[in-house]
Amino acid sequence: MTYLPNGTAADGPYGLLVDPDKTGLPGWSRAALRILELAPGQRHAFDTGECEWIVLPLTGGCSLDVSGRIIELLGRDSVFSGASDFAYIPRDTRAEIASGAGGRFALAGAKCGRRLPVRYGPAPEVPVEARGSGTSARRVRNFAAADTFDCDQLIAVEVITPGGNWSSYPPHKHDEDRPGIESRLDEIYYFEIEADPGTGTDGYGYQRVSPSRPGGTDLLAEVRTGDAVLVPDGWHGPSIAQPGHAMYYLNVMAGPGQEREWKICFHPDHVTEGYR
Repeated sequence: MTYLPNGTAADGPYGLLVDPDKTGLPGWSRAALRILELAPGQRHAFDTGECEWIVLPLTGGCSLDVSGRIIELLGRDSVFSGASDFAYIPRDTRAEIASGAGGRFALAGAKCGRRLPVRYGPAPEVPVEARGSGTSARRVRNFAAADTFDCDQLIAVEVITPGGNWSSYPPHKHDEDRPGIESRLDEIYYFEIEADPGTGTDGYGYQRVSPSRPGGTDLLAEVRTGDAVLVPDGWHGPSIAQPGHAMYYLNVMAGPGQEREWKICFHPDHVTEGYR
């Protein structure tokens, strides 16, 4: 299943759990995501296993105990208020997350081979990129992009699309290994849609994935806060935000290749200068 409405992939303490070994999607092998909600004063412990993880606050802050090392994450009010600090936790590690005031936290992960050191990522050091123009303009927070933060396999970024705009445009793909041209990557989109500031009305958006080969992924989904879309293959995009409601998505990517790189191929029928 490539479209996961809010709550349909919940498991225990996680409102969303994407396990790289349990998606049932052909070829999916690396990318993982968990969304954890903690009530005030609540704690959650977990073992990282074969995956490396980044703990990224969505709302609120938390304290991490990683094999006796304490890391404080200040977090943020919401995903629309700016970049957050974050923490990297290596494979084969025991970790505990605690939140005095409560909050929601994304655990973005990838199956990996190397065991890298625990690290803290400050919010002011997150590179923010303006991508596209006009009605396809959006902001990309490259907190764990391939060229900004060292991981073994994990690549993760956040994207803010203004209401009424298109992002993930032109449609692009990364489902083949073609050295120097395209890298094979699983990809997860996790969505949050900004509520109307005046009425509090929830918003929505749309996500398109179209086949890059016969029998490939073919999806058009209406997405709301808490929904996720898995992209095992295919041209993905556009991601469309409802007018008046900014769209947030967290992209989590990982692949089986020797090199950790994000190389994509644009759909030849949609390549227009200024939109990339």
